Amino acid sequence: MGLALVEANACTPSPTAFCVGCVLTASWPTDDVQPTVVASAYSRELPGNTHAEANALAKLRALAPAGIQALFPACSSLTIHDMLRRVDVYTTMEPCSVRTSGLAPCADALIAAGIRRCFIGVREPPDFVTCEGAQKLRDAGIEVVWMEGFEEECLRAARRGHN
Repeated sequence: MGLALVEANACTPSPTAFCVGCVLTASWPTDDVQPTVVASAYSRELPGNTHAEANALAKLRALAPAGIQALFPACSSLTIHDMLRRVDVYTTMEPCSVRTSGLAPCADALIAAGIRRCFIGVREPPDFVTCEGAQKLRDAGIEVVWMEGFEEECLRAARRGHN
């Protein structure tokens, strides 16, 4: 979660959006191997009013296949599909379930990607929308883990630039 907070604090503040950071990790070939950071991102890092989770997924997909094999050289047949099934997401704020911009919600993107777990620093406050991202993830069979003790720091990072 510490790395996700670094990402959130790299985000350009906006009075109409949160500053969120996201880190994707994977352990390969088994869970008892030290996780490797495979992508990280923050909100609005990529063009188009983008969110942290969607940006991190886009960066991971851009690695395939040579970049993935560079991360896990012993696994020459590893595909992006295989990798996504092993990904754990660390995000400073609950993945969105609705976007006022009309873009696809991050919870939907994580579900479509097939990630296995999502570690969340803080629930999305109702500043802009009512978020049900964690419930959407659970309903899709994705394990959701609330990272207790990070709430204040994640919320402080998220609301940078708000009056």
